[in-house]
Amino acid sequence: MLMKSIAAGLAGTALLATVAFAQNPTTTTDKTPNAANTATTTTTSASGEWRVSKMAGVKVYNESNENIGSINDLLMDKSGAVKIAVIGVGGFLGMGEHLVAVPYEKLKFVNEAVAYTGTGANPGAKPAASTTTGAATGTEKTTTTTSSGSKWYPDHAVFNATKDQLKNMPEFKYSE
Repeated sequence: MLMKSIAAGLAGTALLATVAFAQNPTTTTDKTPNAANTATTTTTSASGEWRVSKMAGVKVYNESNENIGSINDLLMDKSGAVKIAVIGVGGFLGMGEHLVAVPYEKLKFVNEAVAYTGTGANPGAKPAASTTTGAATGTEKTTTTTSSGSKWYPDHAVFNATKDQLKNMPEFKYSE
């Protein structure tokens, strides 16, 4: 047992020494600049932008504030512009969900929580947002308002359809 402990201690020490050795910078005596040495690193800020990875799962409501589904995926063209939103309608925990493809520019994104339109159960709900943002369809100017609670994705999307209309749309299938 003692030999195993000593062997483990020596192996751990050797491993730590290797990591420490790898962290020491090496010096070069070559004074000629090359592309690797002259490259500059810049950091950019992406304030007001949304992460595509966070868009999956964003709930979709209709204009009557009824939950009609959620975004499952975003499809883009070869230039990187998002063209289609794949929305999952119905189902329970992903089972029996009907996927439909809708044009991305038909979605409007809202950064404020959906107002509760019923009575009694949630009397302190926020009112509906007065500003919506969406994909530009031409010459419109899109504005983005950010709230501190959803920095990297909108609160929800709005699409002008009912849940039944979406369920009656042709099912979207990924081609193999």
